[in-house]
Amino acid sequence: MNSRNENNAANGTNNPFDALSGLGDLPVGEQDAPLPPIKTTKRGQKNTDRGRVDIIRQTAHRGGKGVTVAKNFKGISMVEKQELMKKMQKACGSGGTLKDGCIEIQGDKREEMKRILTEAGFKPVFAGG
Repeated sequence: MNSRNENNAANGTNNPFDALSGLGDLPVGEQDAPLPPIKTTKRGQKNTDRGRVDIIRQTAHRGGKGVTVAKNFKGISMVEKQELMKKMQKACGSGGTLKDGCIEIQGDKREEMKRILTEAGFKPVFAGG
């Protein structure tokens, strides 16, 4: 740094954020927006009827490896699906992903997924064979 920049920094005259103070109220960005609240009943308890979720075991197009898929979520955000997926991964001790709005967990983990979805207020149903 040259001596001129050091003097300006010491005096406080070279602050690049000074120009932003005159902009006034700026719109809230996506990352600053509050997360949607978890749906609750009228009495403030967790909603236990959030709809049916299908749990399916698949092996097609996966090299013979099985995965358990939870799909048909209604009225749930991607953030909440991500949180559910992380809970399932931790409880099952296996990997997983979120594809096309469906939660995929490696291995046959239908019972563990059913337990977690029931705790979250969904009605899990074993579908497809």
